[in-house]
Amino acid sequence: MAMQKNQSSVLFFQLLGFQNAQSLRIPLFCFFLIIYIAILSGNLLIMMLVLLSEKLRSPMYFFLSHLSLCDVFCTTNIIPNMLHILLLEVVSMPVVECFLQFYLFGCSTCTESFLLTVMSYDRYLAICYPLHYLSIMGIQLRVHLVAWSWLLSFCITLIPGILVSTLDYCGPNTIDHFFCDLAPFLKLSCSDVYFVETEIIVCSIPIILFPFLFIMMTYVNIFLTILKIPSKAGRQKAFSTCSSHLIVVCTYYGTLIIVYMVPTKGHFTGINKALSLLYIVVTPFFNPIIYSLRNKELQVVMKKMVCHK
Repeated sequence: MAMQKNQSSVLFFQLLGFQNAQSLRIPLFCFFLIIYIAILSGNLLIMMLVLLSEKLRSPMYFFLSHLSLCDVFCTTNIIPNMLHILLLEVVSMPVVECFLQFYLFGCSTCTESFLLTVMSYDRYLAICYPLHYLSIMGIQLRVHLVAWSWLLSFCITLIPGILVSTLDYCGPNTIDHFFCDLAPFLKLSCSDVYFVETEIIVCSIPIILFPFLFIMMTYVNIFLTILKIPSKAGRQKAFSTCSSHLIVVCTYYGTLIIVYMVPTKGHFTGINKALSLLYIVVTPFFNPIIYSLRNKELQVVMKKMVCHK
């Protein structure tokens, strides 16, 4: 196809997926399909339980249900197309559809970042100020925090979305990735991408870095409060719960910082794919287990619903 020197000359992108693992295509397809079904099942179960049970009306479960919704949104935007690529080896994606996938991925990632920040603040209030917790975290504040998390994400992500879509793509049009991400766009563009890359790094500071630092500060205060618990069993239980939360948070933000706040010239495609799988597949898979399904209160509600049926 003849290419002219303008953006409209590229009408579609070809996504290569996992080209270095061709012999494992079918096992990988089966593995990711099972993981996707597990992600949908776990997160939809949490959303259903919070919606139907009167006992799960606390702020924590309200935030968890939105985190589950965000995980379903993120994985459904990426994984079905990734499975398609694994089956067909190479998939052609219209330019507009590719930009839309990138924008929606940015929205879900940004929303998850804000929701994790809100949830850490919620845990901070519950553990450090238990007597004032419910009076501070009222229904109005909960709704505002969640609504602003979603709204700000869709607005802020317009900046990288517009910047990337206005770059010139003169060919080739091959994306060595399993979804339309920032690094492949910058690599394929025939424009000067320095300004775009700098702008996106700057935009990542309030989306990724500031929330991560805030979460670390809240958990430091939470751990200091836990140390004051007189019961050894109580301390161990609280430490176990908070530590597992912190591991998920550090994995999520750590990979985002490496992928989106480090200049793309230092990136290797294989490493980028592996890191992307951590926040697109691994984190949404473990979120329901770490945050909810290990929770005794939620387990009791599940058992009652099953027995009632």
